[in-house]
Amino acid sequence: EKLWNQRKDLRMTGRTLFGAKPSKGQEMDDQYFAAIKPRIVKYMEELNEELWKLGILSKTEHNEVAPAQHEMAPVFTTSNLAADQNQLTMEIMKKVARRHGMVCLLHEKPFAGVNGSGKHNNWSIATDEGENLFAPGKTPQENAQFLLFLTAVLKAVDENQDLLRICVASAGNDHRLGANEAPPAIVSIYLGDELEAVLKSIKDGTPYDSKSKSKMSIGVDVLPPIPKDSTDRNRTSPFAFTGNRFEFRSVGSALSISGPNTTLNSILAYALKEYADELEKAVDFEKELQNLIKREITAHWRIVFDGNGYDEAWISEAEARGLLNLKTLPDAMEHYLKPKNVRLYTEMGIYTEPEMESHYDIKLEKYCGILNIEVETMLEMIHKDILPASFSYMRAVGETAANVKNLLPDAKCRAECDILKKLDGLTDELAEKAEVLSSTHIRIKKRSGIMEIAQGYAREVIPAMAEARAVADEIEPLLGENYKPFPSYEDLLFKI
Repeated sequence: EKLWNQRKDLRMTGRTLFGAKPSKGQEMDDQYFAAIKPRIVKYMEELNEELWKLGILSKTEHNEVAPAQHEMAPVFTTSNLAADQNQLTMEIMKKVARRHGMVCLLHEKPFAGVNGSGKHNNWSIATDEGENLFAPGKTPQENAQFLLFLTAVLKAVDENQDLLRICVASAGNDHRLGANEAPPAIVSIYLGDELEAVLKSIKDGTPYDSKSKSKMSIGVDVLPPIPKDSTDRNRTSPFAFTGNRFEFRSVGSALSISGPNTTLNSILAYALKEYADELEKAVDFEKELQNLIKREITAHWRIVFDGNGYDEAWISEAEARGLLNLKTLPDAMEHYLKPKNVRLYTEMGIYTEPEMESHYDIKLEKYCGILNIEVETMLEMIHKDILPASFSYMRAVGETAANVKNLLPDAKCRAECDILKKLDGLTDELAEKAEVLSSTHIRIKKRSGIMEIAQGYAREVIPAMAEARAVADEIEPLLGENYKPFPSYEDLLFKI
């Protein structure tokens, strides 16, 4: 908390706007596999007690990959209750941290160069009697039911990639998606080897690769055992089947899970409604069910991807498949009010069109508001902290060189001069980058229309921020320890 108080960016924005990479990061995996530090253990013990008082069952706490990063897992429960508990948990995590002299950062990307933070939203649907409809089952009848619901998920996700990306879009999550063990912005479904092979055999009408070498026939064959919780097989997938549920990994750490779960339930309900309308008219139910499942798997096969979501080749392949790659919140929000999305939400009675229009405005306004704060904070830190600290150090180095010259007239003072030259060039460059950032920001804010402003932030302001930061982060390692303008990444990540 003491270090947090010395960082204007952390206090104002929840993330570090500057910070040179420390000599050590997460490359040794020693944080992930190490024992939890005693101070963190005490925090976790009190966190559990406070959560249990409210009936929130916290099952797991452990170290995560990045330095000073930790994870907690609540026990699976119904969506409405889970959403309420999730909001309470975030508040309690922050309050308990303060009692221990720490600050809990829930921003999706508080530090550059190390893993960001997200939520793994485990989602399934059940009957009112508790039967999990995403459980493969052990009988032909259960298999047919499972395959129908699985096919509906393929259809729902494929046809509503934009809505799934929108429900996890935020200024913070845009930094995280696609990097450091976070899924890419491209939406796809990971099924695992066993299930993908089953669906492929249905789609192609080819023998399923099993001992029997028989063709899969819906309602007749028994599915092979599907291993539960195969999440670690592909950490790059945004939407993975894990045995009896799906894990939506794109949700940001600071986001409410209400929006993503409302979206998931809505798009699946819409797909099931279309299936029900078709199957309720069936003369030969089993035959038409078989035809429907095969047809829909074929129609939506492009959304199935079990490869590396970080691979550059996937971006090209996804584009060839016709999948969306909505990298920023404004890119995603351009799709929100499309007729097919308005029709889905209004016909299902989820939102009215005016409510959707308000969602559109609010989400874009919040995005612009957050970035406005970040730009203003960044400029203030450059002019009030980084440049003054640089000048102070340059003065000290210059005075040292002058004193040496007075004592040793033949001294070359090469080290002092090299540092001064580097810092002189970098401070000039930083001042120029700050001026470009400021003028770009002012120009973008004068645009008419919230979408135009948001796109300006995404396409022009954020790159200008990155350029200014790059120069500032070059300056930081050159300054003497006592001249640092604020605590470094080394201080923030390793002094717990």
